[in-house]
Amino acid sequence: MHRYILITAMLLGFSMQACLQSTPKQPEVKANASNDSVVDESGQTIAHVVKSDAEWKAQLDPLAYNVLREKGTERAFSGKYHDNKKTGTYSCAGCGLTLFSSETKFDSGTGWPSFYAPIDKTHVEEDEDVSYGMKRVEVLCRRCGGHLGHVFDDGPRPTGLRYCMNSVSLAFQPK
Repeated sequence: MHRYILITAMLLGFSMQACLQSTPKQPEVKANASNDSVVDESGQTIAHVVKSDAEWKAQLDPLAYNVLREKGTERAFSGKYHDNKKTGTYSCAGCGLTLFSSETKFDSGTGWPSFYAPIDKTHVEEDEDVSYGMKRVEVLCRRCGGHLGHVFDDGPRPTGLRYCMNSVSLAFQPK
């Protein structure tokens, strides 16, 4: 009797597997595929930067690699830009794409540099992040896909948004 049940289960398993195999598997599409580009608000084309892990590791220091490529975070109040009050522009530390202006920076009290708007909305991507048992919106660099931080809806006017970024993900160019 046990042999009959086992053989029947195996046959059903094989027939179900055959049904599943009859549907071709769709290729995985990456958000930052090399042939995918976007035109920003000024009409400039933003082509994606694609590098191997070895190339990123050679370019970035270990903390920057951990944050930008592995979606890590720096400790609050430890980053070099959380208290920066200079006038200028913040760009991606991975690829140099301009991201935020000091004109939209504000002190959120969180220990990370915070902005109420990016320079150009097309320069950042947003993706759902459900890590650590929380539901958040991750902010990524549109050009290289580097993890920048998260955006929350508790910021100041005029947008009501708080782009909470990691200093190590940013490079600052004074005006």
